[in-house]
Amino acid sequence: MIHGILFDLGSTLLYNAHDHNWGTILPRMRSALLTHLHTVGYPLDGPTFLNHFSAKFQEFDEQRQTDWVEYTTEWILRRTLEELGTPPPEPHVIAAALQAYYAYSESLWQPMPGLHATLQQLADAKLKLAIISNASDNANVQRLIDAADVRHYFDPIIVSAAVGIRKPNPKIFELVLNCWQLPPEKCVMVGDTLGADILGAQMAHVHNIWLTAQADHPGNRAHRDMIIPEATAATLADLPAVIEKLQG
Repeated sequence: MIHGILFDLGSTLLYNAHDHNWGTILPRMRSALLTHLHTVGYPLDGPTFLNHFSAKFQEFDEQRQTDWVEYTTEWILRRTLEELGTPPPEPHVIAAALQAYYAYSESLWQPMPGLHATLQQLADAKLKLAIISNASDNANVQRLIDAADVRHYFDPIIVSAAVGIRKPNPKIFELVLNCWQLPPEKCVMVGDTLGADILGAQMAHVHNIWLTAQADHPGNRAHRDMIIPEATAATLADLPAVIEKLQG
């Protein structure tokens, strides 16, 4: 019997019409970050800062994909400012800068069709629900969850930026299993990313459902013949029926 469902967040519970097109989103985010830092008194040369921040982000983004350890945006920003010779920023300055950085991307996320109805149906069935999100800023994820008004469905909510490890590291799945005191065979992971959600669940011996509504992107195409999900759902509304089949 399935007693608990672990959900990914982005492209699973929420969708972004521009998702997987970060080449157009990130420059606007970085520009907003630079503007904010100028506003609070950092005398940064714009092109120098943007090039340095972008290069460092790329460096550690590639590294975290292979070692499954999270490098937060805060850490990358602090390292960038330090290497550019600026004074160490106070925590409140960093928090405000990161909020400015993520403001545009947060405006693009919307609830996946059928989100609230599906979560309520699963909650009514007395299933435990959790979120495991790979994200480089915990506050960003928490704001998205509150904007979608779904926090009350989930306990726990695990964000890689807060715990330091990323999917598919099986240890991040174990954080939920330990919280629930459930064995992996009584839980199922639902997510859109084969290389993180599905592979991670398989390594943690958790049942897995690939949600394909927003899953057509290069990363999944690269893994399609190597990572085979246990089950597939085209939409969130399909989940209860797919879970029922797993129960059988």
